[in-house]
Amino acid sequence: MKFSVFTVMAPDTTPERMIHYLKETGYDGVEWRFKETPEEVKKQETSFWGNNLCTIDPAISDQEIQQLAQTAKENGIETFSVTPYLTSGDLEATERVLDVAKKFGAKSIRLGVPRYDRSSNYHDLYQGALHYLQEAEQMCKQYGVKGLVETHHQTITPSASLAYRLVRSLNPDHIGVLYDPGNMVHEGYENYRMGMELLGDYLAHVHVKNAQWVKQTDDDQVNWQVQWAQLDKGVVDWKQVLTDLKAVGYDGNIGMEDFSNAYPTKESLKFNLDAIKKLVNGV
Repeated sequence: MKFSVFTVMAPDTTPERMIHYLKETGYDGVEWRFKETPEEVKKQETSFWGNNLCTIDPAISDQEIQQLAQTAKENGIETFSVTPYLTSGDLEATERVLDVAKKFGAKSIRLGVPRYDRSSNYHDLYQGALHYLQEAEQMCKQYGVKGLVETHHQTITPSASLAYRLVRSLNPDHIGVLYDPGNMVHEGYENYRMGMELLGDYLAHVHVKNAQWVKQTDDDQVNWQVQWAQLDKGVVDWKQVLTDLKAVGYDGNIGMEDFSNAYPTKESLKFNLDAIKKLVNGV
């Protein structure tokens, strides 16, 4: 297996510094967060989904791509993915990401999936998403970059089975699934191995993070909320996940995406890589 970091987890670190951190801590690759940052957001404190310094702006120039890609190459860091926040159906933005990914030499991008919030019928959302993916599949084939659908809460693909239902008619050479058990703590949990077996050739990448259920009491009302947690402290049994990945023959990329804020960025990179490698070696 090869190990990477999705740079959303390093909001206080520039892309250039991140490459050196990855080399120093022993990673193989990087997954670049790809999103515009409005000027008013740049004035805020750094954060995962707000003013994130380790983000590639969609307006990046070819010269800037070349410089960053060269720095990564010189440090032995592969670009595994360019990871945007696409809207399902936005083919223009999808092609822009594919173009940037190809110039970086990236293997994949993340495609858009409709949000599910009870305001639209699932079947309507599914049909729209399928049409988008059919178009995106041809783009991915053209650019030689695989498009990934992520198992993510509050979308129409929170579980492996629903992700499979969406992609099953498409070519797994061009469209795959980004399997994220940490997201499935929020919504979409299924037996890990069953989900992996169902995905089969569509299982293209795995994200590693953890989360836990926390009980909160407000005016005698008990509510349960999901909070991000350290890799070794959350609900996801990562030893079991890795055992199941081995059982289905998965030997692809593993991407770290820790939102626990337990350590400063560089220490977090090292802690997570050491922890997951220890688990990998134990299965």
